[in-house]
Amino acid sequence: MKFSIVFILILLICSCQKENPEQTIKNNFKSEERSNIQMKLTSLSFKDGELMSEKYTCDGENISPHLSWTGIPENTKSLALISDDPDAPVGDWVHWVIYNIPPAITELKEGFPRDKEFENGIKQGKNDFGKIGYDGPCPPGGTHRYYFKLYALDIVLEKDFGLTKKELLKLMEGHILAETSIMGKYKR
Repeated sequence: MKFSIVFILILLICSCQKENPEQTIKNNFKSEERSNIQMKLTSLSFKDGELMSEKYTCDGENISPHLSWTGIPENTKSLALISDDPDAPVGDWVHWVIYNIPPAITELKEGFPRDKEFENGIKQGKNDFGKIGYDGPCPPGGTHRYYFKLYALDIVLEKDFGLTKKELLKLMEGHILAETSIMGKYKR
């Protein structure tokens, strides 16, 4: 009887010592340094969480919005940006994939060209419209969220232009030093 009570007490004590969920999230970072980086993404074209102008959509000029960033880690070799819509009827819809952005660059100006690659090493990927470069919001109806996610990487990707979001994410695995995002909405 005493053995059973002692055994039950040991089980109860062990079950109460599970890992803190916040600690589990921290353990998923590449390093402790990554969790302390304060990279920030902003836009002159829209405020985080607010509606985007029709100008940046298929109903307007369909040009990319202005984006700028600060807080890039010192050991960053390149930056990558993915813009997508998680509210699309078919699931996540990709609007822009761009990578090998040199860390010295701190912004992408409004109306960024659709070129496949640039002299400074920047390359653009394929969006879900089947095109290279940016294609803006074009929802069938309702209000959708459009995320612009910036990644600081410890590598320069040795790949040609035209990567899809899925391909880019696979190549970035284990190389993300920091990430940040901004979200704009569009309503039709």
